[in-house]
Amino acid sequence: MSTEKPIRVMIVDDHAVVRSGLGAFLMAFDDLEMVAEASSGEQALRLCSQVRPDVILMDLVMPEMDGAAATQAIREKCPDIQVIALTSFKEQELVQAAMQAGAIGYLLKNVSVDELADAIRAAHAGRPTLAPEAAQALIQSARQTEKPSYDLTDRELEVLHLLVEGLNNPEIGQRLYISKSTVKFHVSSILSKLNVGSRTEAVALALQHHLV
Repeated sequence: MSTEKPIRVMIVDDHAVVRSGLGAFLMAFDDLEMVAEASSGEQALRLCSQVRPDVILMDLVMPEMDGAAATQAIREKCPDIQVIALTSFKEQELVQAAMQAGAIGYLLKNVSVDELADAIRAAHAGRPTLAPEAAQALIQSARQTEKPSYDLTDRELEVLHLLVEGLNNPEIGQRLYISKSTVKFHVSSILSKLNVGSRTEAVALALQHHLV
């Protein structure tokens, strides 16, 4: 028989039937114990320092203080408590908000009992668990927000902007009040940093990644 203490779990959901169902699920596992339940983010925040759960199952869409706000507040107040977002929604904004707030996991409510138990154990050990839909949402978000800087200086960005406008070196020199040799140096540096072989490629890359 294991002598390890069970993992202390708090359930946060504004629907009583969900809390009841999750509570019954936890009773099926010897290594998991429900120590508290809350019907709102505010209540969860009040309870977390009193009850000191190891892991919180957090609904995200709740009135007043939503799950992401509650997660952030709890993580700031009790950083040793891990939070798993458990929701019916897989929208990119919700996934981002939960992960940015400090949730270690993101699962949908159609998850199996064993998967949820494994996620709670993983969270307690400091390992993240993401539903495939949540992982996909984060990947899509990264693709949309990714904007490589290529470490261009302010002057190089100015030159690149004028390249996009179609100006040649003498025209760029006149516009920026710099010599043709200085323009040539900046253009050469831009091509090197962007890892392209021509001005045309540089312009195409700048437009593609909204560098200017």
